[in-house]
Amino acid sequence: MHIHILGICGTFMGGLAALAREAGHRVTGCDANVYPPMSTQLEALGIDLVTGFGAEQLALKPDMFVIGNVVTRGEKFPLMEAILDAGLPYTSGPQWLAEQVLQGRHVMAVAGTHGKTTTTSMLAWILEHAGLQPGFLVGGVPQNFGVSAKLGTGQPFVIEADEYDTAFFDKRSKFVHYRPRTAVLNNLEFDHADIFPDLTAIETQFHHLLRTVPGTGRIVANAREDALQRVLSRGCWSEVIRFGGRKEEPGVLRARGEPQSFDVLRGSLKVARVEWALMGEHNQLNALAAIAAAEHVGVTPEQSAAALATFENVRRRMELRGEVVLTTPQGAGSVKVYDDFAHHPTAIRTTINGLRRRIAPKERILAIFEPRSNTMKLGTMKAQLPWALEEADLSFCNQDNLGWDAKEALAPLGTLAFVEANVDALVDKIMRHAQPGDHLLCMSNGGFGGIHDKLLAALAKR
Repeated sequence: MHIHILGICGTFMGGLAALAREAGHRVTGCDANVYPPMSTQLEALGIDLVTGFGAEQLALKPDMFVIGNVVTRGEKFPLMEAILDAGLPYTSGPQWLAEQVLQGRHVMAVAGTHGKTTTTSMLAWILEHAGLQPGFLVGGVPQNFGVSAKLGTGQPFVIEADEYDTAFFDKRSKFVHYRPRTAVLNNLEFDHADIFPDLTAIETQFHHLLRTVPGTGRIVANAREDALQRVLSRGCWSEVIRFGGRKEEPGVLRARGEPQSFDVLRGSLKVARVEWALMGEHNQLNALAAIAAAEHVGVTPEQSAAALATFENVRRRMELRGEVVLTTPQGAGSVKVYDDFAHHPTAIRTTINGLRRRIAPKERILAIFEPRSNTMKLGTMKAQLPWALEEADLSFCNQDNLGWDAKEALAPLGTLAFVEANVDALVDKIMRHAQPGDHLLCMSNGGFGGIHDKLLAALAKR
């Protein structure tokens, strides 16, 4: 089969393209901006890429057009209009994946507002370490594998299950297509304000996911999340395993100890001990979810703990991009620059907290962020930013392309927050405040204008 993918350079569609190529299909694709690293990865797989959505691509004559959710109707997408006018076959990415890859597999879907990529990567690595040879599709690059998608030869297929809409012609969440036997509900908060009016609307989509899990399936749910309890109360027909409880409760997986060295308990019974390199309570909860899911396909908590000891996190999750020794009249010390994908206020807060718990309290954290997601650009969660940033010593925000006043939103932080109009101005401001021993934590779900390299270069000049 020859498929032509519209919107191929997104993480989901790029991963789908890699799976299709591995399965032996001929794959071509197009996107508005074809650029590294995704373009390089796809070209290395023998996938021909076209820049733009021109109608002339009909001449490729694929058997199927696979449509990403970046595509809409109208003059910006003449190829889509031409497909419709000619009555040619098309489908969505999630639908194609469900029919061509997931059929007959034990699908393990990881859903939630935060931690999907990390938890999916943990679960895939646990199964691989246990010899189950899983397939997977992750919205990032798990460093244990070095690729974001793999067919695998075993029965399990682990997929990051996004609640974002499927396509312009299918407004259901992507994850309702996957029909999982194991479904992880990691957490649930309001997000994607561009397509969901409120949290209740997202809860409805999560309940649609539950409706697709068979009676012999398993739901792994965060016991701390009221929104998830509401989802479950609407109706559940599968086994439910809860994790993250703060109290001793029968059957609930919880953790005791420090995040980097903790016991996994079921009720009062210790079932495993995890010792690893990750930081933050949020990653501890991600691990509990992965352990409970892996158990559904026969992997014991002890086996999972052994795998997690060698787990390497996804790129752009507290990734150390570099460090420079900075010398000032007051002394010398290493300044570290990190890259993290955090963009929702809760994710920003937990990321800062994770770094704070790892470093000495006297060392400073400079939180550097850009509100780049559609939800943040709309200003829907701007009031939560001071709360998200309160554990940082100083905060720096990029105002570029925002329709709301970041200075006003960060006013509760007083003189501890700075806002600049663009990345270069932000780097200059940070350089005026950086001191030896500082940790520069850059947070964005985009490239952030190359700020990491710019900071390292500016530090080197100082």
